Amino acid sequence: MGTLYSEVIAVNFKSLLAALQGVTVYKDVLDTPVMEAALRLARAAAWGDGSGGLEAYTDLFYRLRTEGHAGLGSWLNETLRWSESPYPLLAEGDGRDPALEQAARRDVSAFALLADIDCDKWIARLTELLDSDYQGVLTGLPRWQSGVPFSFSQLTAAYRAGGAGRFARYRAFVWEDGRLLPVERPDAPRSEELLGYTRQRDAVLRNTELLMEGRYVNNVLLYGESGTGKSATVKNLLTLPGMEELRIIEADKENLGGLPALIRGLEGRRQKFIIFIDDLAFDRDDATYSVLKTILEGGLERRPANVAVYATSNRRHLVRQTISERAGDEMDRSETIREKTSLADRFGLRVLYQGLTKQEYLDVVDMLARRSGLDMIPEELHQKAVAWERLHGAQTPRTALQFILSL
Repeated sequence: MGTLYSEVIAVNFKSLLAALQGVTVYKDVLDTPVMEAALRLARAAAWGDGSGGLEAYTDLFYRLRTEGHAGLGSWLNETLRWSESPYPLLAEGDGRDPALEQAARRDVSAFALLADIDCDKWIARLTELLDSDYQGVLTGLPRWQSGVPFSFSQLTAAYRAGGAGRFARYRAFVWEDGRLLPVERPDAPRSEELLGYTRQRDAVLRNTELLMEGRYVNNVLLYGESGTGKSATVKNLLTLPGMEELRIIEADKENLGGLPALIRGLEGRRQKFIIFIDDLAFDRDDATYSVLKTILEGGLERRPANVAVYATSNRRHLVRQTISERAGDEMDRSETIREKTSLADRFGLRVLYQGLTKQEYLDVVDMLARRSGLDMIPEELHQKAVAWERLHGAQTPRTALQFILSL
């Protein structure tokens, strides 16, 4: 009877291994550390490698817990949901490909077989393969939950309703060293936190609304005084109604390399993308200057309609000019200036954020004081606010906020 039981187990594990090795669409799932451990476990169980199986079992449990999952089923459910393999992307666009759909259905069935295996069955197989010296270890092995909380039809419905991959899962990203890193909790201020500059914010909002409608829109340059809320205006877009499909990808000026290829890959996705470059300014002969020129419609390849570049800068013309560049031959000086200003001119919408007037600055101080419940004679409050501004910065919302926080 023991021999018969062993044969049944071996056949089951061999069938499971064959099904997993036959996965053709969700290759990205197979390439994860969790599935690599699961495949090693299935292979060891199928081919009688007790020592390798024990190592794979413990590794699989560790990796599941490291990623915050109690079982393979919940891990697979999440990983399949956010996969960027060919079938999820096809379903996201409501496309049809019978061969691809059939292959994806077969893959999901293979993953379901794996998720449904109870840990007692794995441990029973390891018990058969290892001698009595391992019995204490095998008896004390921790278990993960079995079960299949997903189905092919449920996953397909989710792809079509909410999109697929990382752009469906996250709303903000950082482009760093050629990699796109998701930001789980982006620093996106609410509208009530923004102070003044309603006209400027409305101009940016209108351009973004056209982007969300699928229109080919202007790139946007927000320039002017530091501390006026230029960056906050862009980040605030994520909190507004109607912007659910908006994604922001923030890139430092020093990390623009590789962005043209990234932007090319965004074409055709259902989401709309803002490439956000904060505090933009170039020195003479800056190597990334030409990269940004290419991104801003300067190359042969047209920018995708679902992508726009928004940048902030304290400088209108983005490039620092030296005294020597302003002097010398009049023709050379004119050509230099045209070259420097041509980059800013590639932003079709340029929005100026000037410093506040004295009265506007004091109005912001009064509003922030009321919000914080500060009880102070207005004349005294204003006197201290003006003194603070003279010592700590310009007449901007940031200076006003810092003043209130100092009280």
